[in-house]
Amino acid sequence: MPISYQDDIVSWANEQARLIRAGRFDLLDIEHIADEIEDVGKSEQRELSNRMALLLAHLIKWQYQPERQGSSWLRTIKEQRKAIIRRLEKTPSLKPELQDNTWWEMVWSDAISLVLAEVELTNLPDICPWTAAEILDEVFWPV
Repeated sequence: MPISYQDDIVSWANEQARLIRAGRFDLLDIEHIADEIEDVGKSEQRELSNRMALLLAHLIKWQYQPERQGSSWLRTIKEQRKAIIRRLEKTPSLKPELQDNTWWEMVWSDAISLVLAEVELTNLPDICPWTAAEILDEVFWPV
């Protein structure tokens, strides 16, 4: 009896992988496999968005709270820059996101929310004031 996608996705995934390796394509749950493949792409997009929002939040704090700049923020900024660059190198199809104004609006909004959850700041820009190149440049530090 096949394992149900709804009952146990991990067991289902393992079973689907075994069926593919065995060449038993007639037994595959094609619709759910297609859904899962699409979800992999969405997961990559979410990771890029989340990392960028975190990076932007720390750049905002770096600029607007210079008295609190410290090694923790510095480390987070450097780590997120490296992780984003690696992700873009490994998944070049994500690069167009960096040209999408709607994507930037969403990521900027998420970054502002992260900042405001920690501290009350006023007069923050409505749109990201930095270019993608600046944000990812290891020598760029907003002032």
